[in-house]
Amino acid sequence: MILSTLKTRFAPALQTLVSDTDAYLEMIRPSQDPKFGDFQANMAMPIAKKLGKPPREVAQIIVEQLDIGDLCAPPEIAGPGFINLRLHDEFIQTLLDKAIADEERLAIPAVDPAKRKTYLVDYSGPNVAKPMHVGHIRSTVIGNALARMLRFQGHHVITDNHLGDWGTQFGMIIHGYKNHLDKAAYQENPVEELSRLYRLVRQKIDEETKQLAASPCEANVLQETAKLHAGDTENLKIWQEVLPHSKDEINRIYDRLQISFDHTLGESFYQPMLADTVENLLQRKIAVETEGAVGIFFEGEKVPMLIRKSDGAFLYGTTDLATVEYRLKTFKPDAVLYVVDFRQSQHFDHLFKAVRLMGVSEVELTHVKFGTVLGEDGKPFKTRSGDTVGLNGLLDEAERRAYQIVKENDKNDAPESELRETAQRIGIGAIIYADLSQNRESDYVFSYDKMLAMTGNTATYMQYAFARVRSIFTKGNIDAVQLRRTVSRSACGAQSRSACGAHHAVFHPAERSLALELLQFGESIDLSLRDYRPNVLTAYLFELSNRYSVFFEQCPVLKAESDEVRTRRLLLCDLTARTLQKGLELLGIETVERM
Repeated sequence: MILSTLKTRFAPALQTLVSDTDAYLEMIRPSQDPKFGDFQANMAMPIAKKLGKPPREVAQIIVEQLDIGDLCAPPEIAGPGFINLRLHDEFIQTLLDKAIADEERLAIPAVDPAKRKTYLVDYSGPNVAKPMHVGHIRSTVIGNALARMLRFQGHHVITDNHLGDWGTQFGMIIHGYKNHLDKAAYQENPVEELSRLYRLVRQKIDEETKQLAASPCEANVLQETAKLHAGDTENLKIWQEVLPHSKDEINRIYDRLQISFDHTLGESFYQPMLADTVENLLQRKIAVETEGAVGIFFEGEKVPMLIRKSDGAFLYGTTDLATVEYRLKTFKPDAVLYVVDFRQSQHFDHLFKAVRLMGVSEVELTHVKFGTVLGEDGKPFKTRSGDTVGLNGLLDEAERRAYQIVKENDKNDAPESELRETAQRIGIGAIIYADLSQNRESDYVFSYDKMLAMTGNTATYMQYAFARVRSIFTKGNIDAVQLRRTVSRSACGAQSRSACGAHHAVFHPAERSLALELLQFGESIDLSLRDYRPNVLTAYLFELSNRYSVFFEQCPVLKAESDEVRTRRLLLCDLTARTLQKGLELLGIETVERM
């Protein structure tokens, strides 16, 4: 990767000026304007300030000690001390050759085995007793993308779907089941009937709360929940009966999104561990008892983390602490990522502090928080009746709209099965990409029209770019795999590479721009994972698609001026398609061969 190579070469030069080079090496970045070269190093100014020397003098010292003649032309010092770097075309082509030849990883190295970590990624985590809704899409697709990227980097990744299968929502289902069940409807469609019961009980509680100081229905729900947790035979039987139906419905959505988990350990799995967890924390004086309740107090904070109520009931925090203990013992992770919305920020702040008090200091604990999905009115996205939008219906509508687009643009009389599959990939991909392309901590407005647009930063545009590249090979009747393998085995892979024009390559500016962008794919993944932000990768893919569009307009491929240039450009096109495909795959999105 270009940037990492430049950092390696700059490090010895900087070590003669400063002891800590890492922050300054981060100041080597791609140039925003080609007239300033391909990369710029801007560390001379802050180093000069630290040393009390003129910036251009510091820049000159750095340049004189650089050993980069094999990578680029002599560095140029500009302005107050910017160091401009222009790579040799031969060096660019050498890197392209390696990426072209590596069919699996595009020459992106896996992490050094010595730096390989075990990541546990906790994401999705819906409440089982009710249908998944639009709010679950963010945790699900962000967590999946992070897990995919970490695996691609070479880390050991364990995914765990921490289902809400034991809380108050089941008390609502049990109360509804006992008092309002339509047996015929339940036999015909159990999930739909369970959803109706949940909504009915929820509505009754809301209505009573408005009219009364306390809701009798809510009291009944809490009673049913307590009986379930105490092992009541009848309630356990209902729980065991309805749980598989709910899980089946959730799994159908995961199948549509092509998402799977290594483990699905819900709250009920940890229930037998909770009493011991509380007692252990009391014995270690990490938790204290106050007025019958048990909590963990943190220095400088008035609000404790409650882990047992005065009536003996446990809380979410208790379950999460037991979960941490189990995960550390069973999986031995180096890092645990919780992909959960921002409203749980205080909870995770307390959880992480509690875990540190328990003596866990080496494991990274990160709350990968995210904002809310909004409707076009700027409020949380809901149906006209005010209900939260169901995720299944959301996916159905995306596929329906995508089918209309595919059908209208079909010029090849494709079979209906192909149109449906293409619509499914475009519709689902549009929803996933629309979410991942946002800064995860920001709210975003959900709009089918925008996410399915053929232009702009959308999955549809990326999929179209991929299909457009592939069409070149179809039109020219060229086997891309055979082409790249033939060239890799020929002179392009040997010391003399004149057979494909690589050694003496003279790139068209648009060709060169595309090549440089292609060679930054690995670094875009690194940057995405630096702060767990998939939108860094989506921004890279969008820029790559834009550069390909310029290349496509300015650089003839099938009608190139010579066979050498034609081959080189075909290989660039092929690498572009493979990079787009791999990038979208890391986001959990499929490509389509034609649109």
